Amino acid sequence: MARLVIKSQGLERQVIELNLGVNRLGRSPDCDFPIDHPTVSSLHCEVLLDNEGVTLRDCDSTNGTSIAGQMINEARLYSGQTFCLGDVELLVESTDVIIAIPKFDAVGDRPVPPAVLPDGSLMCPRHGNAHATYQCTHCHEVLCEICVHHVGRRGGKVLNLCPLCSHQCEPLGPAKPKKKSFMRFLRTTVKIPFTRHRSD
Repeated sequence: MARLVIKSQGLERQVIELNLGVNRLGRSPDCDFPIDHPTVSSLHCEVLLDNEGVTLRDCDSTNGTSIAGQMINEARLYSGQTFCLGDVELLVESTDVIIAIPKFDAVGDRPVPPAVLPDGSLMCPRHGNAHATYQCTHCHEVLCEICVHHVGRRGGKVLNLCPLCSHQCEPLGPAKPKKKSFMRFLRTTVKIPFTRHRSD
């Protein structure tokens, strides 16, 4: 998981293991990660960790938040980069994001193939009363709404992830009806009498 390390004297080697979502840093003990230093404000900044990376936001701190000597309001952080909260220097040791998804037991939870209904739709192999509405793009397993893990992303986008292999799932489209040929359509809907002209 993403990790920050405080480098300033007296606080050095203090490690901050970031959690998914918003992490509040400041002098107040109510912050997620308190930093006891006179140049750090009570709520100094927020560090947002999501599946796109790590974002640093200043919270109108007294002494400011800076990267390479430049004061910032918001900026993306990268591994190996350093930034300062007042006079406290922190190193971005890692920006890795690990999203843990509960997995099904590969044997016990995959006993039967999905049942095909008369309309061509599939039943979920794990939840017999639910229709299969998703299919994994990697392992091709069919899944219902209960099986799929929905992970929210910034901007309103949602990742639909497979519980077996953690890859993206796509919605299953409705069963496509078989096309009828034009002549078959005529035979079943219109009866046209044909007459033969007799030659004199």
